[in-house]
Amino acid sequence: MKKLLFLFTLLLSFQSVIADCSAFGIQFYPMQEKINRNAMFIIQGYAMNIKTIKTFKNRKVYLKSESGELVELKLQEILYSQMNLAQAIFMPSKTLRSNTKYFLKYENQTDKETKDMQSRFYGDKKPLYWITSTEEYGKTFSTPVSATYKTSRVEYYGCGPEANAIFDVKNDPSKKTWYRTELLDVSTNTTSVYYIQSYNNKISVGHDMCSGAFSFNRKGMYKVRFTPINSDGKAARATNWITFKSPFAGNKLNGF
Repeated sequence: MKKLLFLFTLLLSFQSVIADCSAFGIQFYPMQEKINRNAMFIIQGYAMNIKTIKTFKNRKVYLKSESGELVELKLQEILYSQMNLAQAIFMPSKTLRSNTKYFLKYENQTDKETKDMQSRFYGDKKPLYWITSTEEYGKTFSTPVSATYKTSRVEYYGCGPEANAIFDVKNDPSKKTWYRTELLDVSTNTTSVYYIQSYNNKISVGHDMCSGAFSFNRKGMYKVRFTPINSDGKAARATNWITFKSPFAGNKLNGF
């Protein structure tokens, strides 16, 4: 009886984990409501929403003010992760007006895309928007940014493993920094690139059970370096290349 109860509980846990791996998802950056007047914008799609990201090669994206002014967001690049994610990187075609509310708008926007843009800041049905400050530019990097390997971690869940190599980063935490991350698989000499952020001065390079920027083989060596990008899309000097083993290599497996 106890064994049956355990199996039933395990099955419920597994079904709950599966439910977390939905087929859709889209995120809009900056996450904060207040932005400077030359901010970089990132739209990230998960799973089925990767199709939306791909369309930006052939259709325009705008910011629209309350007065009706349209400012085109110029596509800089589209990056595809190694596990179910894609990013479109944009910059405004001109400096935005100060103290102005701007709404995101796609060319030939569908009803579903309109819904995707809702519930952004307050959890209700308000359209996605940002408000500009009087600042024309964000903070620059006054000192070099450095990173060192800390540890690796692998967790097993119902949908699969979560695997990350974790790095300590030395940077001013008050800066809103993206890290253009280059991961080199030494065995194949292939490089993957994706924009990620730090949390508590740590950068996790890898993936969760459903998606992520990078994936790893069961064994092998990797190299990584990080190029800090400020809120205006301006790059600072990249860190040195850091060599590390696959998180799966010799790592104790946690989870179930």
